[in-house]
Amino acid sequence: MVSAMKQDPLLSIGEVAKRTGANVSAIRFYADQTLIPTVRSASGHRLFNRSVIRRVSFILIMQGLGYSLKQVASALESLPDNRTPTKSDWNRLSRQFSAEIDQRIAQLNKLKGSLTRCIGCGCLSLQKCQLYNANDRAAALGDGPRYFIGDDIR
Repeated sequence: MVSAMKQDPLLSIGEVAKRTGANVSAIRFYADQTLIPTVRSASGHRLFNRSVIRRVSFILIMQGLGYSLKQVASALESLPDNRTPTKSDWNRLSRQFSAEIDQRIAQLNKLKGSLTRCIGCGCLSLQKCQLYNANDRAAALGDGPRYFIGDDIR
């Protein structure tokens, strides 16, 4: 005899908000953007599987780290909508972000060192700085913070 699988009870939008610390309006927005799956009750209210708690938490963490909702959506597309993601699902997703986070840490450390050197020299001008940008040679490399994004200082 095959026993029926026990289904998690559906949660209201208020319950999801309480469990995740997100605003109800944010959860509604995430559902509208298809970042989290939702079902409608007979009366039209949004209901959510418990697995949505992890998804919303993931969204909030990634936004806190500066990722756009487009980047978060791209990552979430690899997770199943109708079942709770497994540990291996989350491990796979975390590996995708590990390299990016390591790269961000390296960039922040580089910025920290550059600020200390630049502010320490006293001129506070990348256009006039004879130490890091003599004759404004960075301008020839293009727009933006050329040395910070990896162009050679020489």
